Amino acid sequence: MSRQPLRVAILEAERILAAAGVATPRNDAELLAAHVLGVERGKLPMVPLVDPPVVDALGKLVTRRARREPLQHLIGTAWMGAIGVSVGPGVFVPRPETELMFAWGLATLEGKRNPIVVDLCTGSGVLALATANARPDAVVHAVDIDHTALAWARRNADARAAAGDTPARLYAGDVTDPTLFSELDGQVDLVLCNPPYVPSGTAVPPEVAEHDPAHAVFSGTDGLDVIRCVVATAARLLRIDGAVAIEHDDTHGDSVPALLGARRVLTDVHDHEDLAGRPRFATARRG
Repeated sequence: MSRQPLRVAILEAERILAAAGVATPRNDAELLAAHVLGVERGKLPMVPLVDPPVVDALGKLVTRRARREPLQHLIGTAWMGAIGVSVGPGVFVPRPETELMFAWGLATLEGKRNPIVVDLCTGSGVLALATANARPDAVVHAVDIDHTALAWARRNADARAAAGDTPARLYAGDVTDPTLFSELDGQVDLVLCNPPYVPSGTAVPPEVAEHDPAHAVFSGTDGLDVIRCVVATAARLLRIDGAVAIEHDDTHGDSVPALLGARRVLTDVHDHEDLAGRPRFATARRG
């Protein structure tokens, strides 16, 4: 069989994914093609023709993506900052939107030496590990209640340490425990949290409903059960001028800032939109 233009294979993949209701068909088609070829997405134009086995391999992945398996499960990696982490069944898949909160958090650490950072509800460990990569001088603590998630986080932490990053410190713990990290009270420069925040009963895409752990997605009738505890924990952990950033549902643009503002020790409360203009994360500082 003759070689085929890669452009044609990607267009066909995009058509199939769009018909299946995938939100970003072109993006996913190109990332799957790059994964099959073992090249960066930006180098796809440098591969004009591909052999039939490549087309077949791409087609198999596209079929699975059209069944709404998460893209990150198919390529095995989710990205944050300058690093990728392994993800798969049993752990929440990090979303690109969280990059904005991560960048905000890093900006608050500028000028601070040897900062202490806490990542609550760490899941795959991606926020903690991206922070440790960007700030080698930081002491980064990360916690999750789920042992499957922690197994993924440990795998990722070991990989990043082997790559030369400062090791993050992983813990099994419950963010609703009022004594969590009590030894760090008043010492933390930055608290990051991407908690479960979707109100129970909310319709979610198949990628979420069928593949993300429900306890990492839903959080009570209003979606705020875990966030209420995170706000209390952050208020306790932060040092003066320390900062907290909490990702939230797009219906929480008023409620999460209100929860932060209700804590007298927290000031400079703001909500931030994602790239689509939806409320996505709230921030505050310890006054």
